[in-house]
Amino acid sequence: MTGESEWTGRVGGTWAREWERTDRSFGSLTTRLLDPAAIGAISSALDIGCGAGEVAIALAARHPEAAITGLDISQELLSVARERGSVLGNLAFREGDAARWTPDGPADAPDLLISRHGVMFFDDPVGAFSHLRTVAAKRVRLRFSCFRERAENEWVSLLQSVTPANSPPSDPHAPGPFAFGEEQRVREIMSAAGWRDVALEPYDYAMIAGEGEDALVQAVAYFQRIGPAASAIADLTGAAHEQAIEDLRAMLAKHQSDGRVALPASAWIVTARAE
Repeated sequence: MTGESEWTGRVGGTWAREWERTDRSFGSLTTRLLDPAAIGAISSALDIGCGAGEVAIALAARHPEAAITGLDISQELLSVARERGSVLGNLAFREGDAARWTPDGPADAPDLLISRHGVMFFDDPVGAFSHLRTVAAKRVRLRFSCFRERAENEWVSLLQSVTPANSPPSDPHAPGPFAFGEEQRVREIMSAAGWRDVALEPYDYAMIAGEGEDALVQAVAYFQRIGPAASAIADLTGAAHEQAIEDLRAMLAKHQSDGRVALPASAWIVTARAE
């Protein structure tokens, strides 16, 4: 998986420390991804790029007879996930790359593959999804969320508006947050990897960055640590640094309402099955 440094070491530690705010930022998207009617009955599931474990923990709690595995490359995030899920006997977290993961045996092959924004970073997405289909149960179902195109996610332009201008990646399909933004590309990847009945549901949601009496303070702190403005602000010094923080605060204040600071985000929820 590409971009491993994005999830390990110092950066991985930042994501691990911010897991509560990150889970909150996904809010209603997580609820939709985990819709019981869509998930149905399962005997074994693999949460790809499980991060701090919210999706895997929810599945394990709802399906106590099923074996749930959370998989991630970040030791820091897995440490948080294991602590959070320690009371669930049907839940295990493993360190590894989903593109090379294999179950312990045929009986452990998952009949559900699920991921919340964890699949857009494969170096070879066709190879990765083909591998996962091969090692999973025969009629495995796949369900994952990913951002739609960068231009459809207003939160990105809003955050970039408070920092020095930077251009988007020259290759929009390069592994990264928006690599699966184009519907046709996702369909082509899934088809080439041997998946069938591919469906993409557009889902718009509020990315909640702060909540409660100090919602604005929370949001400013969060986006100084996570997201496209974080590294740009960190690289500034002196008056420029202070001005960027003030601009960030002013922008977020415009998106504060009813005790929340939220920015508009757009995702796909992708489903498919193996024959």
